[in-house]
Formats: sequence, structure tokens, C-alpha cells
Amino acid sequence: MKETGKFEPRILVLTCNWCSYAGADLAGVSRMQYPTNVRLMRVMCSGRVTPAMLLYAFEKGIDGVIYSGCHIGDCHYISGNEKAIKVYEKTKRLMEALGLDPRRLRQEWVSAAEGERFAGIMTDFTEELKKLGPNPIGEIKAKAQ
Repeated sequence: MKETGKFEPRILVLTCNWCSYAGADLAGVSRMQYPTNVRLMRVMCSGRVTPAMLLYAFEKGIDGVIYSGCHIGDCHYISGNEKAIKVYEKTKRLMEALGLDPRRLRQEWVSAAEGERFAGIMTDFTEELKKLGPNPIGEIKAKAQ
């Protein structure tokens, strides 16, 4: 049961169509428990995500983003996840330059058979974000409105 006034982080999880999304689906159909404040967005490949897409989520008030794809060497598009690593590193540098804690962004590799791992990552990240508190960009925008 949710307590009044208790911070519950909003989390966006970008999942590749072939592995991570299937891992999330496995967690769901297996009834594995993980926080309900997680929202999935399926992309064809983690290599198609840009820093602008990741930063846009924070601009809109999302407290944390997980950027997930196939394990290295298992990408259905050969090297998409290798490109994703470069995008992730660049985005973390941009976050630091903007004054946004880079721990709010995580990159994880989850296969279709790793439903339990997916659920564990969601739980762990939620707890980490609770310690960090709300996204300061989201708070600033809420006060301005």
C-alpha cells in the first residue's frame, strides 16, 4: 500500500524488441514481482536510441531511465548494442554537464530468458532512485507551472 507523501520514482525502461522486451515479458507472465512505477518503451534496437531521447525523458520529469538491450555479441542487428554503449557514455557526460546525477541513467543487458534478472534490476534501480529523490528538473518544471 502506498503511503501518503512517500516518494515513488517514475522509471522509463527502453527495451530492445528482441531481448530485453522479451525478458520483461517473461517476468510478467511468470508473475515475478517488481515495482509498479516502471514503464516500458520498446525500441527495435538499443543502438537506435539517441542521447536526445534519453534526456527528453528527464526533461519530462522521469526520475530514472534504464536503457536495455541484448547482451554484447547477441545483437540481432550485429553491433547495435556496441553503438548503444557509446550513446550511454555520451549521455552520462551530458547529464553531468547539465547538473543531473548520472546515476539516474543505467544501461543493462537482459536476454529473453532473464525475466528474474529483469525484475531484480527494476527493484534495485527503484531503491537507488528513492535514495536520490525526485528528478530536480521535474521539480523545477512543476514549480514553474
